[in-house]
Amino acid sequence: MTAPAAFAAQAPGQAPAAALENVDFTVHHQPKGASDRIAYGFVKALRFFADTFFAKRYGHRAVVLETVAAVPGMVGATLNHLKCLRRMEDDRGWIKTLMDEAENERMHLMTFIEVCKPTLFERFVVVAVQWVFYLFFFGLYLVSSKTAHRVVGYFEEEAVVSYTHYLAEIDEGRSENVPAPQDRPRLLEPARRRPPA
Repeated sequence: MTAPAAFAAQAPGQAPAAALENVDFTVHHQPKGASDRIAYGFVKALRFFADTFFAKRYGHRAVVLETVAAVPGMVGATLNHLKCLRRMEDDRGWIKTLMDEAENERMHLMTFIEVCKPTLFERFVVVAVQWVFYLFFFGLYLVSSKTAHRVVGYFEEEAVVSYTHYLAEIDEGRSENVPAPQDRPRLLEPARRRPPA
């Protein structure tokens, strides 16, 4: 199976910077209906605040992005767990899958925290964003799971854009390609910041 053209950005043997030219940023799920428009507007509002606060400090932006990215898996696992308890039925592996996704995003967060060394104020912002977003997303999922899922989809679209710009910054020498933390499991030697991004 081959990846769609939008995802097959880097051809074998192609330099990473040249691969960025192949990323089609116009691939986008067009909002259909009120639920999609609410999700899209919410994500764009968050993107505006991230752009305003972090500008081109993509490493610090990644810290907040990964904080938010860990929330949907945790909320989904929690709500699935409670549903299975109420219905007294098996979850068919979904709780563990969603918790693994939340854990994966947490490990991304820990890597970026080690690499970017956020200030005390930025750590406060991370905690505040996490609490506000967790409560918002939990409530949103209870009210409209469809909208909550669409929020996650639009987050992923924005993550592709942010991380692609971040990689371009590293490849073009505007951001340093510092060594990745060595205490992270499953990183190949010698790991640099670029692969986790």
